[in-house]
Amino acid sequence: MGESWGVRKVWLVSGIGIGLCLSFVGLLVVGTYMAAGSMASGIGGGAVGLAKGAVPAAYQALVQKWGNLCRAINPALLAAQLYQESGFNPEAKSPADARGIAQFIPGTWAAHGLDGDGDGDRDIWDPADAIPSAASYDCKLASYVKDAPGDPTENMLAAYNAGAYAVIKYGGVPPYRETQNYVKTITTLQKSFARPVGRVSPSRQAAGAIYFAQKKLGTPYLWGGDGTAAEGGRFDCSGLTKAAYETVGIKLPRVANDQYNAGPHPSRDELLPGDLVFFSDDLTNSRAIRHVGIYVGGGYMIDAPRPGAVIRFDPVDTPDYFGATRVTEEGAKALPTQAPEV
Repeated sequence: MGESWGVRKVWLVSGIGIGLCLSFVGLLVVGTYMAAGSMASGIGGGAVGLAKGAVPAAYQALVQKWGNLCRAINPALLAAQLYQESGFNPEAKSPADARGIAQFIPGTWAAHGLDGDGDGDRDIWDPADAIPSAASYDCKLASYVKDAPGDPTENMLAAYNAGAYAVIKYGGVPPYRETQNYVKTITTLQKSFARPVGRVSPSRQAAGAIYFAQKKLGTPYLWGGDGTAAEGGRFDCSGLTKAAYETVGIKLPRVANDQYNAGPHPSRDELLPGDLVFFSDDLTNSRAIRHVGIYVGGGYMIDAPRPGAVIRFDPVDTPDYFGATRVTEEGAKALPTQAPEV
């Protein structure tokens, strides 16, 4: 299935069919285990930039600028908050009347909303006002809890969720499960929005996901298919990737553009078997992703391409190649489970 909050487009791509010998797949799976065992973990430092296309182009400059407002935040963290709150949807509205891309409630907006674009008004629905206001609010919270022990960013996020008084009272992140989960979710999600500054660690579960996918070669495509018995075991693109990773204990979201945020993003020359590879007609916006496959090496993926086709090998180097995600268990767990209301 393609993007959330939109209509999925059919992806037409030439393929090489399923006539490749299964020894090719077996070699790839063995290679995955070898790579996972021998490749060093990539942990880097330095300034935080945004991963290519992770933030929609319309908001990228705002997030990059205001994400550096104070030391407690960075552009990737701010992006993670906006994604968690609204999925970058400027028209989102929650049952609690939280509004816009940053999901401010009117009372908080009245106290902390900014005229970010200098046009003379403070519009809760305008990302040019709401994104600067979100960053400013984060930094105000950080200043309230600056003397609390512990990590300043984690304390700021805890104050956002539970209030500054709770952080001060408990000397750091308070022992509230909801607050602790919120802190972990945002700090984990920021890894998906940050541009990697070193090599990305290989996935330990990649071989198992590939093993599942290669057993499905030749299965007819089904729009919206999750592989159930009622569906004849058929899948669409994101249904296949979701099912493949579920076999190794990782639960991915249902749609492709949310699966993109399930981990860090290796560059094209750093792809390893098991990475999810994504395709879009808009290479500046991860929310426009409409197709996903599982990379198997050698420039090919296993995917469920389109109605009338079967699960097969296809090349990844096409003009609509968007990027890749190295799925992690913690990354998948941090993703929102449902879209905000509009």
